[in-house]
Amino acid sequence: MTPASPFSRQIGWWLVLCAAMVFVMVVLGGATRLTESGLSMVEWKPLTILPPMSDEAWAREFETYQTSPQFHTQNTWMKVEDFKGIYWLEFIHRLWGRMIGLVFLLPFLWFLSKRAVDRPLAWKLGGLFVLGGLQGVLGWFMVASGLVDHPEVSQYRLAAHLFTALILYAALIWCALDQFRRARGDDLPPTDRGFASLATAVAVFVLVVMTSGAFVAGLDAGMIYNTFPLMDGAVIPADLYPVGVTSAFEDVKTVQFNHRMLAITLVALVTVTWIRARRADVSESARKLAHVMLAVAYAQASLGIATLLTVVNIQLALTHQAVALTLLTVALCLAHQVRVAGTVPASLQLKPAE
Repeated sequence: MTPASPFSRQIGWWLVLCAAMVFVMVVLGGATRLTESGLSMVEWKPLTILPPMSDEAWAREFETYQTSPQFHTQNTWMKVEDFKGIYWLEFIHRLWGRMIGLVFLLPFLWFLSKRAVDRPLAWKLGGLFVLGGLQGVLGWFMVASGLVDHPEVSQYRLAAHLFTALILYAALIWCALDQFRRARGDDLPPTDRGFASLATAVAVFVLVVMTSGAFVAGLDAGMIYNTFPLMDGAVIPADLYPVGVTSAFEDVKTVQFNHRMLAITLVALVTVTWIRARRADVSESARKLAHVMLAVAYAQASLGIATLLTVVNIQLALTHQAVALTLLTVALCLAHQVRVAGTVPASLQLKPAE
């Protein structure tokens, strides 16, 4: 194991802060989608940090919005004051993304100046910064798809935008856990590789299910077939995959059905992991994480059903998304602990570094 740096714990908490900001960013993105605020800013000005500061500036911003398909097809009734209601949420969403960039970049440069990071870690952190920048570009690429002809963003671009955010979030969490491990001096091999593989599979599968949710959101697939457990009157509805494989990404019924099945599979996989954790050669803290993961998974499934039955109540939908991120966090913590730190009897555990 790479020797611990005096700054390992500080780097870990800095990365946790960045991950927490990405968590908020994802939820804000969900709010802009659900309130249809994401298309209120029709220009990409990545260096802008101030909103319109005068009535004249607001009038110019509104005139620009009036050229968009969303205004012409949905919001012709809007006046400037109505427009502000959707503009502010998207503005905060974009500003928060720029703040994440600064909160990451400035400490990163400081740690580099102090030689607090070795070359491998520096490359990892540099890659995370580039990934964050790519996430911003993808965000505009997604919005741009809803500014031509129809005020609907591409579900493919929406899924790519969310998936990149989730990868960034997961990488930040994983790197933070690495730093905490270095600070403790842990360098122990796993004793139950089967359970470690299962825990890792859960974390990966959470990413898959959340990405499938992006297609549900992009196609407004949660607005129909609002019953559970039956869908369109059957467990397996008719007319799935009407145009072949692409139906998995473009047909509303198929997209919702796939998300349901993936979510049910995830709950089953988490349940199996919890059962295995009770018998596997893992630490007590890993077992506790498995207990938490089980509770969060069932809460998440319940929220998903409630969101469907209420025809996508905004508060429930946002909570559904936040709890999904929480489930991803717990799954990553469990996978990291059993795959990287490993488990041995307490008498053989290395003592934390002073």
